[in-house]
Amino acid sequence: MARSSVCGIFEPMPAPSAHPQIQLGPRSFDVLQLPPFALQWRVQGPEQTLQVKCLSRKKFVALEPEEWVRQHWVHYLSSELGYPLGRIAVEQPLQLNGLARFADIVCHDNAGIPLLLVEVKRPNIALSASVLNQVLRYHLTLQTPLVIISNGIQHQAYHFQGGQFKSLDRLPPGPSSTVSNK
Repeated sequence: MARSSVCGIFEPMPAPSAHPQIQLGPRSFDVLQLPPFALQWRVQGPEQTLQVKCLSRKKFVALEPEEWVRQHWVHYLSSELGYPLGRIAVEQPLQLNGLARFADIVCHDNAGIPLLLVEVKRPNIALSASVLNQVLRYHLTLQTPLVIISNGIQHQAYHFQGGQFKSLDRLPPGPSSTVSNK
């Protein structure tokens, strides 16, 4: 069965009010151009902080707009493209020019080699040259063949090969694995 693609080409960002919203507890979030799923969430503490259970980290984290996009990507990568959750790193530490940085999502193969890097932004952040430059700097360290930038509403993906990169309109499925997504 063919899997759907969420990658596209840069287009002008629509006005923020153009996006439908979904209500979770005391907060509302943009409906994303990624498959919906039943995320596990809660309101915690005296500040009534909204939290989501991270599919990869298996712990509750604050649910901010960027985390909303990140969790939808983790779900899409695992449920639609077949990357095992155990091989998806969220906020993976890396060193860049001697500075500590964190890659939003990195999918690895069975040997632990990074295959795919996703940089996510809040839905109201445009996919600009600076966002692309950020992920390309991370790519210098991780050397993933696939790179994606997304704000949950718009997405752009690239394939790197032989020092060249080209824009993709589809994402290839993840590597076959015997590791369960559960």
